Amino acid sequence: MKTGAPQPRDLVRVAFGPSLVALVLIAAIVLVQLVIANSDLTGTLGAVASMWLAVHLVPVSVGGQQVGVLPLVPAALMVWATARTTAAITPPRGSWLVLRWIVLSAVGGPLLVAAVALAVIHDAASVISELQTPNALRAFAGVVAVHGLGALIGVGSRIGTRLWERVEVPGWVIDAVRPAMVAVATLLALSAALVAASLVVHWGTMQDLYGITGSFFGQLSLTLLSLLYLPNVALGAAAVAVGSSAHIGFATFSAFTVFGGDIPALPILAAAPTPPLGAIWVAWLIIGAVAGVAIGQQCARRPLPFGLAFAKLAIASALASITLALLAWSASGQLGNFGHVGVDQATLVPWSFFWFFAIGGLTVLLAGGVSRGPVLPASRPTIRKNSRPEPVPASVAPEPAAPIEDAPSAEISPDSSAERIVDEEDIEDLMVIDDDPRVPGPAAD
Repeated sequence: MKTGAPQPRDLVRVAFGPSLVALVLIAAIVLVQLVIANSDLTGTLGAVASMWLAVHLVPVSVGGQQVGVLPLVPAALMVWATARTTAAITPPRGSWLVLRWIVLSAVGGPLLVAAVALAVIHDAASVISELQTPNALRAFAGVVAVHGLGALIGVGSRIGTRLWERVEVPGWVIDAVRPAMVAVATLLALSAALVAASLVVHWGTMQDLYGITGSFFGQLSLTLLSLLYLPNVALGAAAVAVGSSAHIGFATFSAFTVFGGDIPALPILAAAPTPPLGAIWVAWLIIGAVAGVAIGQQCARRPLPFGLAFAKLAIASALASITLALLAWSASGQLGNFGHVGVDQATLVPWSFFWFFAIGGLTVLLAGGVSRGPVLPASRPTIRKNSRPEPVPASVAPEPAAPIEDAPSAEISPDSSAERIVDEEDIEDLMVIDDDPRVPGPAAD
């Protein structure tokens, strides 16, 4: 391999490291749960394989009921682990062949683990009738999506400059990525804070949901499960904040109306608003406006002409809206008898783009993100009549012309400071001219 390329053991660590760590953690959790429930270890391997696929957002079917709404925290941790391991072995100036091998290793190893997990689940389903084998194509797609995203982030963090230079993308287009990510992060952070505040307001409802189990380990499990589903709930609140709606089966929530329905007995879902809404819709509108201000401030960091400034804002707003829609789609799915859980994708993208572009555009104008355009060339200077001409520097003064041979002699003024080299023949010629009577002498002059 080339100098600076990763060693084979590094590629093996990238291929199987994150997956094996996840398998060990999942096995420990499953064993603890089985021991606490005083259950036998039948089907342990099938449960571990199913949970490993669930980490990659692959729907799990148990007893004929599909659980497609899976927590985003484990998937985000898997993306982070893959990005970290790939970035550690990626040479900044490595060849494109080496980079492709790193990405293929980061995706190929988990695909092999996924194939083994599907075989284990299929074998366990023959013993445990409640366990069902997931769709193989859906399982492989989820694994490729999670680990592929992590590999691209890890490799891109090391060779980002080289990649943009090869693609030849304008600099202001590249600068639009940061405002989009900042806007999404701001929107989700404020939505999570709103969910926490709503939990405080509905503290009694949350205690009632904890009352479904009387054991300490049961309440601890509900708490951990609520923390894992916090990003999912925050995404629903973010969708409501930009003007869309979220639903849990027949229960629908928007910034202005709430339709009731059955919801799962999960403590974090106590944050769901209940009618009448009151003034909570004002808080949701503030969250959308603050996210628009955030994207506008980031776009105004480097002022551009009017057209380019708003083109950059439009690209950043579109990228933020698409990212928000993809995250919301990942957090959606079927939830057994409750039905489909998710957000209204038809209104999420246009409304989020409107908030980002409208409030962001106003912020760009107020924050000085629009420059006055290209600098015009300087006008020619005017010379006054009574002003003296500036002296010409010696370095740019023209050189004196060389004397031309056989040229007629010219009169030399006595006040001239120039010196002339005269040969002896020239002196004799001058003496002859002085003796000529036709030439007037000094007295006649």
